[in-house]
Amino acid sequence: MSKIGRQSISVPTGVSVEILDEEVKVSGPKGTLSLKIPSGVSVIKKEGELNLTSTKKSKTGKSRYGTTRALLANNVKGVSEGWTKELELVGTGYRAEVAGVDLVLTVGYSHPVKISAPESITFKVEKTFITVEGPNRELVGQIAANVRNVRPPEPYKGKGIKYKDEVIRRKAGKAAKTVGAPA
Repeated sequence: MSKIGRQSISVPTGVSVEILDEEVKVSGPKGTLSLKIPSGVSVIKKEGELNLTSTKKSKTGKSRYGTTRALLANNVKGVSEGWTKELELVGTGYRAEVAGVDLVLTVGYSHPVKISAPESITFKVEKTFITVEGPNRELVGQIAANVRNVRPPEPYKGKGIKYKDEVIRRKAGKAAKTVGAPA
């Protein structure tokens, strides 16, 4: 069996869990999320903890068991604390601003690029840093990836939108190639 699936999920105070037939609804101060439970996996709630059990011994049954536990733990953390992704603008004249629920990026194109936030996702901008926040980990990561894809960092000068802790592998330009060439 999965070592991850066997671990229990502690439910913090202020978070309520409702177990239906094939779905688990988790609600807390940051919002409400639901997760469809695959066949062969069952969820049991007791004493402020969630435990998962697997009835299938096949390879797919074992993988679903661990994955379901991880997704459910992400939902519990999301509705209690929330998830964030931070991005950084690198480049002269690159700007970002929040207009209502939309993020407006000015990143070297002839027009500003507008990204609309889905429900429960918020944007925050401080100087050259963009923060994407929300309860759903998958959605926060996807929106952050969409923002990064507007102007991905390029390898020569490092300009673009990158994750805060991302390291850009830099390339030498044309001048570095001709230094060792015979005259």
